[in-house]
This record gives sequence, structure tokens and C-alpha cells, in this order.
Amino acid sequence: MFVDHVKVYVRGGDGGDGMVAFRREKYVPNGGPAGGDGGKGADVVFIVEEGLRTLMDFRYKRIFKADRGTHGMSANKHGAKASDLIIKVPPGTVVKDADTGETIADLVEHGQTAVIARGGRGGRGNSRFATPQNPAPELSEKGEPGFERNVVLELKVLADAGLVGFPSVGKSTLLSVVSAAKPKIAEYHFTTIVPNLGMVETDDHRSFVMADLPGLIEGAHEGVGLGHQFLRHIERTRYHPRNRYVRDGRP
Repeated sequence: MFVDHVKVYVRGGDGGDGMVAFRREKYVPNGGPAGGDGGKGADVVFIVEEGLRTLMDFRYKRIFKADRGTHGMSANKHGAKASDLIIKVPPGTVVKDADTGETIADLVEHGQTAVIARGGRGGRGNSRFATPQNPAPELSEKGEPGFERNVVLELKVLADAGLVGFPSVGKSTLLSVVSAAKPKIAEYHFTTIVPNLGMVETDDHRSFVMADLPGLIEGAHEGVGLGHQFLRHIERTRYHPRNRYVRDGRP
């Protein structure tokens, strides 16, 4: 199933709590403070995986919470930072804040990363609060909560050329002839309901990616046919001539 638009919830990990602890040494008031700091919470990080072609994985899992940092320990031992939560997305994924509509990241290249929700800072242990006036503080901090937000993921297919036109005019047939792609072809409208990609190689050994998009008809902006939401997939194409050879019903 081809999925190109999903809404998910992400939350960075909470920071670990600082600790109240004391050393037990002779001639040191109350043993001296020895509480360690809490570790930083994990970030939620999106990374582009070249082998992915759809947002299908997000259809069944829409909540992502990163791990919290480890709490501080005695003997001034600091808590460990939590490992970041890595989430793979296909190239061409645009991440937007669901509440404001602001674009957070535009992920197009393999290995490209973006921090979507940062983890909270770890709390300080009581050894951080020692002063000459209060050499043995019984005070520590709680870890900060991780940042949370709802985000919308939109997939815009990366292609060099896009085929846009009326239904049943031969767009899928053309793609099947010039590339090794095997789109569904039949004698009825809207056979193509999701974009199809094919790699085309020219006689001089150059290559480019061609995208076959669902048919577009009058009134699509009002939901007629398959609508026009899929037009997001031509925004990144280098060239997308509209198919004008439709008067006689042939491509």
C-alpha cells in the first residue's frame, strides 16, 4: 500500500533526575555532598533511508517516545545519556508541525538527518549546590521533560520527469515501454491510483527517473475523480509536461 501523508506524535526523552547523596569521610561535614547529575534524555531523529518508497510504516505506529536519561548516582556518578531514537523515512519526506504548519525539515538525500524532538536536560545533583554557607545541601533537580509535538509527514516523490494528464491516455503504458516498471494497465479510468516510478536509460547511457501520476480531470480540486492531493509529487520533478494528446483518446 502506498502511503504519502500521515500524522504522528513524537516526544523526546525526559532528563534523568539529580541525586542527593553524601560522602562518609572523617572531618567532612555530613560527609560532604556527592550526588551526581542525571543524564540527558534521548532526541527523536529522522534519517533518510534510500531504500524506502512509502510512509507505510507510520500507518500502524503513530506514537514515538524516546528513552529518558539515567538518574544520577552517589559518589558523584553522573547518569548516562539515553541513546537517540532513530526513525527512518523515505527520501522526499517533508516534516511539518501539525499545529502551526511550519516546515521542520525537508529530507531528500540518503543519510540526511533532522532532530524533530529534543530530549530534556538532566537534573543537577546536590554536589552542584554546595556553597561555603551551605556545604551539605539536601537539594537536587528533577530532569527536564522532553519536547513533544504532533507532526505531519508528507512524501513527495523524487523524480526527474512527471507524467500528468487525463485518465486512460497512455501514461502508464508509456512508462512500461520506456522503463522496466510494471504499472497496472486496464481499459477503464483511474487504473493508476498511486504514483509509479521507473528508471529510463537513454541510448547514450544516461538515465533518469520518470513518475506516472494518477489521472487528473476537471473539478479535481473539489474532489472529483481521485482529487488533486497527489499533485504534491510533481513539485520536485525537473520537468512535468502536461499530456495534451487527448482529443482522439490516444497518447
